[in-house]
Amino acid sequence: MTGRSRSLVLGALLGLAVVACAGPAAAPTTTYPPPSAATNLDVTPAVGQTRTEIAAALAEHQIQLQDSQVPYRPAEGPILANAPRAVYQAVLPADPTHGYIVVYELRDTARAAEAAAEQQRYLVTGPAKVQTPPGTLHVIRGVGTTVIVYDWLPGASADPAAPAVQAALETIGTPYPVAD
Repeated sequence: MTGRSRSLVLGALLGLAVVACAGPAAAPTTTYPPPSAATNLDVTPAVGQTRTEIAAALAEHQIQLQDSQVPYRPAEGPILANAPRAVYQAVLPADPTHGYIVVYELRDTARAAEAAAEQQRYLVTGPAKVQTPPGTLHVIRGVGTTVIVYDWLPGASADPAAPAVQAALETIGTPYPVAD
């Protein structure tokens, strides 16, 4: 190999290495600083109405709903990751660290339906599967301009009322079932 050929090969390899390190330039990213896991939404009429529907559905199973006392963030697709949210908790006395229900508000019903469908698709991807333990059940419901997300792991729940949270939520709004 001549000096010129060697220089061309080394130049090409160097160019490929630079391109490989740079990665895709326009890939959107979402970061999750700790404050973003808390409720970041003043309760609007739409969120208030959805909360009322959730509380009524849970009350039929003798379960109370409260505002979350701790930050909580489930696995989320890009639209929901960037949407305003309110975090609530179904009160499960034997399992006080679970029962989180997130209500997201979108600009209109079409965007809410798009976000719910995207979340439905996202939860079966590799990144979402890494974010949730195997066997996690997902409930996604569309209610007007809001989307309800509830995830729970049957084998990890210490409260016998935990299955009733899912049953109650499944009576609200439009379903977006997640296939395994």
